[in-house]
Amino acid sequence: MQPVRFIMIGGFLGAGKTTAIARLARTYHGRGQRVAIITNDHASELVDTHTFRSLGFNVGEIPGACFCGNLDDLTSAVERTGALVPPEVVLVEPVGSCTDMVATVIRPLKRLFTKHFDVAPYVVLLKPSHGTKILRGSDDVRGRGGGFSPQAEYIFRQQLEEADFVAINRIDQLEASHVDELERLIRNQYPDMPVLRASAKTGQGFDEFLEFLDQRGEFGNRILALDYEQYAAGEADLGWLNTGLLVEGRSPFDLDQLLLGIVTRLRESFGLAGLETAHLKVIGQWEGAFGVANLIASHAAPELSLPSRQRVPKAHLILNARVAAEPSLLETHVSNALKEVAGVMNLVMTERHSQCFRPGQPIRPPKLPLAAQA
Repeated sequence: MQPVRFIMIGGFLGAGKTTAIARLARTYHGRGQRVAIITNDHASELVDTHTFRSLGFNVGEIPGACFCGNLDDLTSAVERTGALVPPEVVLVEPVGSCTDMVATVIRPLKRLFTKHFDVAPYVVLLKPSHGTKILRGSDDVRGRGGGFSPQAEYIFRQQLEEADFVAINRIDQLEASHVDELERLIRNQYPDMPVLRASAKTGQGFDEFLEFLDQRGEFGNRILALDYEQYAAGEADLGWLNTGLLVEGRSPFDLDQLLLGIVTRLRESFGLAGLETAHLKVIGQWEGAFGVANLIASHAAPELSLPSRQRVPKAHLILNARVAAEPSLLETHVSNALKEVAGVMNLVMTERHSQCFRPGQPIRPPKLPLAAQA
């Protein structure tokens, strides 16, 4: 039995990992390969999981914590996706606020599961909206325009530090001079790092992206000397909210208008309060219809990333928000925004479940057995 090709796509919250993985999944499927996707989150009910399933992919979800703290969760999730037909390629999306993936995932897989997994080079997607501020060392990383703490910036930088290669994503949305600046900043600060330019949305640059992922060799060797106290403080900078709702109208309503309306109202609300958004996603589903809207930064424009183009009588909504805010404050903003949009559209919203918290302490990687370290 051939080992499964294991491809992990890292990057900060809002970097475009979901879009990149969907494009990769379609590409490998087009090559005739069986593909599975593994998603991960600190809580259950992940928009990405529902999005991938709605797109027809075989998906396993690891809820409750980052799988970097428990490799057994990851390997078990891969096994479950292959319960009927084993995958040939597994695409893995780690939590966007996590780092130390080489020490906790890639190295153990390469050392302890050689017969099961063929590990690809580890790519990290650069998020231009926040990456530009961080790499420039701008004062507005936590300034009047909002931003993240130095500890959250630390996570962003450590993600780049451990990558086998970095891909500047969303180049379709950037001026050429901006992309040039980002590449120059990365090469100056991470001198040995291969840098690609790509757009997961349009496919621009993805031929070279695939060529890098298809390489075999001595990859996954950039072990971080990570400050776990700073790492924990960076994760705790973000409030984390996952909520699910049932929405009902007196008559059929425009699902896309609802999704974009929620994201737009939350952008306004967070902006007035000076709260920086790391990522905000909402998916609406009803009897085969589904749409997704998102926001990747407080100063960015809300986007209907997957339009449904449907009017529906009801919809199940799942909203995931990662915002630099106290959880209780984040919950208030989301609750108020949902009520306002429901009022404008004459809808009734019933909450089915909700989780709002700060991520817990990240787990230090265990030491490999001496035989495995050789």
